[in-house]
Order: sequence, then structure tokens, then C-alpha cells
Amino acid sequence: MAASRPDLILASASPRRLALLNQIGVEPEHLVPAHVDETPEKGELPRKLAARLADLKALTAQHKARIAGFGANAMVLGADTVVAVGRRVLPKAETMEEATDCLRMLSGRTHRVYTGVTLLTASGAKRHRMVETRIRFKRLSTREMEAYLASAEWRDKAGGYAIQGIAGAFVVKLVGSYSGVVGLPLHETAQLLAGEGYPVHFNWLNQSSSSGV
Repeated sequence: MAASRPDLILASASPRRLALLNQIGVEPEHLVPAHVDETPEKGELPRKLAARLADLKALTAQHKARIAGFGANAMVLGADTVVAVGRRVLPKAETMEEATDCLRMLSGRTHRVYTGVTLLTASGAKRHRMVETRIRFKRLSTREMEAYLASAEWRDKAGGYAIQGIAGAFVVKLVGSYSGVVGLPLHETAQLLAGEGYPVHFNWLNQSSSSGV
């Protein structure tokens, strides 16, 4: 079954996204990082930005793979995660100042995380999913903020935090997809892949037999 399907290209070098795919038994044949300009367009809303960047990453990876001589008939999976307070898109924090600003905006408030997923099929079609998750942070004390900033875990993270890390202690409430906040909504991704004939459940059967269940 597995041999008859197209290869899968993950348009990312993110270890988090790869680990999430592996969690549901999916192992892409190729990892093709897609470095794109993530600057929002003028007036672009967070949801639109996440969708556009997921598309752009998938298309960029597809182009790179074909130039490199592989992936002509492959499926390409791209994703992008955007953290927003209202209409304001929070940056991927690269400096202490940016991380501090993000924490101050998130403290004691509800924000939204949008994760767009794009699947380019082997037949040339394009499939999309958009997942919105609402998260409420506790009101952060000065001591908590200083300790978190000192950890440097915020570096290169959208909104200055990773929910699967230390900042998980700040989350009071989450409504939506936890895996989507980490970087790839597993329910929607599995649906996309299965809908295009990718044998998502094939490895589950192998794992069951090998464990003696």
C-alpha cells in the first residue's frame, strides 16, 4: 500500500512539525525548508496571513524540490502559525525587547492562534485547512516575566512563546487545537492526507502488530 502512494514533502525544517507528523505515524520522505518573507501585507488580517504563508511555503518547497530533481509527483505539506491579539499580528520574537512586548500584550488576556495548512497534491490540486485556537494567559508578575525572558525560550517563537515549553504554565484556558498551536493541527492534517489517499493509518496497523496488541 505504502509503495503505491506519492512521496510526501514537508515544507519545513521545524523539528516540532516533524515530531507532530511522526506522532500520527507519518514520516515524510523529504524535508524542504521554505524560507519566505513573513511580513504581513498592508491591512492583512491574521487569518489571511496564516493562509497565505502556508500556501507560499508549500509552493516554495515544491519549486525547490523540482529544481533539485525530485518531487515531480510528490505531495507537499506546508503550514504557518500566526499569533494575534485582536487584529495585531505578534512577531517571531528575535530580541529581548520584542519578547517583552509580546509578553506584556499577552499577560492576562485572550489571544488567538491561527494555523493554516496547505496540501499540494500529486495531481496538481491545492487543499486548505485553517484552524483557530483561543488561548488565555494568566496575568504575569514581573518576576515571572523576568524569569521567562532569562530562559531565552522565546527566541524565534511566534508571539514570543512555545506552548509546549515553559510558557505552558501561563495558559489558563485553551479552546481549539493544542497541536495547532504547537505548529500543525493533527486532526485537520490527517484529514487532508487521508482525503488524498495517503495511508495515514497504515503505520498504525504495523505498530499494533509489532507491539503484540
